[in-house]
Amino acid sequence: MSATLKIGELAKRSGATTKTIRYYELLGLLPEPQRADSGYRLYDQEDVERLVFIRKAKELGFSLTDVADTLAVADSQGAVCIHVLALVDQKIEQIDQLVGGLREFQQELRGLRDQSVTQVGGGAHEASVCAVVDRGIHAKGEVALAWLEGRRSTPVGRPE
Repeated sequence: MSATLKIGELAKRSGATTKTIRYYELLGLLPEPQRADSGYRLYDQEDVERLVFIRKAKELGFSLTDVADTLAVADSQGAVCIHVLALVDQKIEQIDQLVGGLREFQQELRGLRDQSVTQVGGGAHEASVCAVVDRGIHAKGEVALAWLEGRRSTPVGRPE
């Protein structure tokens, strides 16, 4: 198929922004596009499919490095799905660790609340702002919550 799509049409069909498309080209996730005599970038259906794949992979939590590695396997005619399954296994392990950290954090917060509720109700003030906060926070909980917040705040199609 000949390259006939300009970058705006590629963006529309793939759900990516033109800025993201240029960024992915810079990273090598998309091949260097053909150029029209006027200098416009020209794309084809394979570029649309590649961008849709990238978007879906990112929705599954794959990093751009994961995506680049997967595309390299695909480009070399390797066993792409075996590679992807290994990445999925890694993501599952990461999530298991995060869930464990969140559970520990939840228990710690419950304990902190139980210990602190009587002191707050009794008007005890042993800190400059609030003794409940001064008693501590679980580092694993902070990491897990930060990961969750990062996943919620990264819109699809936005470069990493």
